[in-house]
Amino acid sequence: MRIRIPAKKPLPVSPLLLFLLPSVCIFLIFLYSSSSAASLRSRTSTTTTTTSSNDESEKRTSRRSAAFCDYSQGQWVYDPQAEPLYDHTCKEIFKGWNCIANNKPNALDLTKWRWQPYGCDLPRLDPLHFLERFRNTNIGFVGDSLNRNMFVSLVCSLRRASNEVRKWRPAKADRGFTFSRFNLTIAYHRTNLLARYSRWSASSNGGVLESLGYKSGFRVDVDIPDSSWSLAPTFHDVLILNTGHWWWAPSKFDPQSSPMLFFEKGLPVTPPKPPEVGLDMTLKHMMLFVEAQMGDNALKFFRTQSPRHFEGGDWNEGGFCQRTRPLLQEQVEQLFSVVNNGTNIEARLSNEHMFRAVKGTSFKILDISHMSEYRADGHPSRSGGKKHDDCMHWCLPGITDSWNDLLVAHLNRA
Repeated sequence: MRIRIPAKKPLPVSPLLLFLLPSVCIFLIFLYSSSSAASLRSRTSTTTTTTSSNDESEKRTSRRSAAFCDYSQGQWVYDPQAEPLYDHTCKEIFKGWNCIANNKPNALDLTKWRWQPYGCDLPRLDPLHFLERFRNTNIGFVGDSLNRNMFVSLVCSLRRASNEVRKWRPAKADRGFTFSRFNLTIAYHRTNLLARYSRWSASSNGGVLESLGYKSGFRVDVDIPDSSWSLAPTFHDVLILNTGHWWWAPSKFDPQSSPMLFFEKGLPVTPPKPPEVGLDMTLKHMMLFVEAQMGDNALKFFRTQSPRHFEGGDWNEGGFCQRTRPLLQEQVEQLFSVVNNGTNIEARLSNEHMFRAVKGTSFKILDISHMSEYRADGHPSRSGGKKHDDCMHWCLPGITDSWNDLLVAHLNRA
């Protein structure tokens, strides 16, 4: 006999449950979505924080790299896309340095070379950023015509960002400009030796020098600054000094017919000293003078010697500089090695005196020598308008633009 199991009747469903079920499902879906979004935001936040942290770490590393970088060691890299910050139309460019206007064959190519230090980069000067950063600042270049070369480069670069410029001569400067909107003044004070010097002739009343047989020469007061820049330290917030070329200039200071005769505290230095000793004395006194005159927050630089590139003899011996590309390292040593005692050794000789002089002072060294030694192609040469090749000054735009890149890098470290 088969037993029949009666089918179960379905339980009745409450109308309230039917009403709430869709709402519960929606709530659960919302809860899951919110949880997933929160998890995603958490992961994204973690990723962003890590990326930001990495970026900041890279910036700190970059700043540390720049802070310890030796900008003076590197190589010139050709960049066909590079463009100068200014062109030959800048009116401040001295005619003999305007190689583009004077049709020097490689004038346009000069600006395609970029100095690349080993282990770091040398950022290019940003004119507008420079004007903003150095508002209410006075910057002075003190020295010979090579410092004017650098001064002109900076002025022309900044004028591309602002034409509101007033021309004047602050603190007895040879020339100067104030960028009015930023109250930034840049001036150049011309001085060959830094120290005061003038013609000297033997007195009929006799004297120490006369008793030694001197009849004429140049009196150099090693402890008195030239009047052209004696007011500069109290006016400027940043000072860039140089000297060197004129200390080895026999065409002016001939050891026999017109020697340098050094005076200290108003009295002749005896026995008479050679130029290199006089240079040491002058550097010591001039640095002491600047440090006594300038404020503690002032920045003081001494620029190293700008190299000449005469080949085949000196400027008055038919020397020339006809190269169209930077030198190779071995060529640099041939031209500038002190051991070889060549025509152009004055740069390294001057630097030896300058490096010794800055020790123990608050001066910083602006070392442009080695980077410039490669650039035998960067001088006006025959296009300079002289009777001889100009292998000492630099074309503008040209190499001294990189000097100002270097100056800005050092200012950013301060």
